[in-house]
Amino acid sequence: MKKERNAYIYAIAAVLMWATVASAFKIALRYLDFLQLLLYSSVVSSAVLFTILLVQRKLKLLTEYSGQDYLHSLLLGFINPFLYYLVLLKAYSLLPAQEAQPLNYTWPIMLVLLSIPLLKQRIGFRSITAIIVSFIGVLTISTRGDLVGFRFTNVKGVVLALSSSIIWALFWIYNVRDRRDVVAKLFLSFTFGSIFAAASVFLFSTMAIRHTAHLLGAVYVGLFEMGIAFVIWLKALELSRTTAHVSNLVYVAPFLSLLIVRCAVGERILYSTVIGLALIVAGLVMQRKFGNAA
Repeated sequence: MKKERNAYIYAIAAVLMWATVASAFKIALRYLDFLQLLLYSSVVSSAVLFTILLVQRKLKLLTEYSGQDYLHSLLLGFINPFLYYLVLLKAYSLLPAQEAQPLNYTWPIMLVLLSIPLLKQRIGFRSITAIIVSFIGVLTISTRGDLVGFRFTNVKGVVLALSSSIIWALFWIYNVRDRRDVVAKLFLSFTFGSIFAAASVFLFSTMAIRHTAHLLGAVYVGLFEMGIAFVIWLKALELSRTTAHVSNLVYVAPFLSLLIVRCAVGERILYSTVIGLALIVAGLVMQRKFGNAA
């Protein structure tokens, strides 16, 4: 009973952290460009994951991996955090947080679609219906409810936000077969990702910032979006007797995020955003419940 209670405590803590991320992105992007935010937050996350490995006495794992393991981590690090957050943060720089966050939340649907060509999986009628429901939600948000006129508020931003969900789904597919310790492989991915990010800043931006206080947003993102939240979420799943019950808490995050966006960022939340997000989440719940059912 105590383990189950602790599982919910960890899960709720992770959900609360993730719910603040959309607001943190928008606030941080007021002071840093998206490349700078990617670099500094990735470095912070690498430091956090290294500290966790140190506390858990798992640093020796890094010496046991083969050259092929490190090459695999290099590839994963390019996909996530580098490419994923490169695209996602650019989307946040173009779209309101209330639009970028729900569009990025479609990654489980993208995972299902990508599993057809990549994993040779088949999906049934109910799964197709779930996907259609979610994409109606995507269109509702992207057009701000103007489904008849079909005019997108920012085509580039919408494409980038949806692309980020595809990249995350690809990362999930390539990562799921990697049986190495989760924290160790995340540390390597973020370390390599930080190198890619540093090269991008060197080529296309600048390391200089106007004030050291402007780094606070990047530190927050690195700590809670990229670092601690994921680790404690895995801890929640490990402690829980019923993973599905704990996992259901994830669906609370985007709605809570809208409330925080309203309060912290000052965006007026549109009815179309709430309706669209509800449709996206409904589709995700349907997909999870019915799976490959016909």
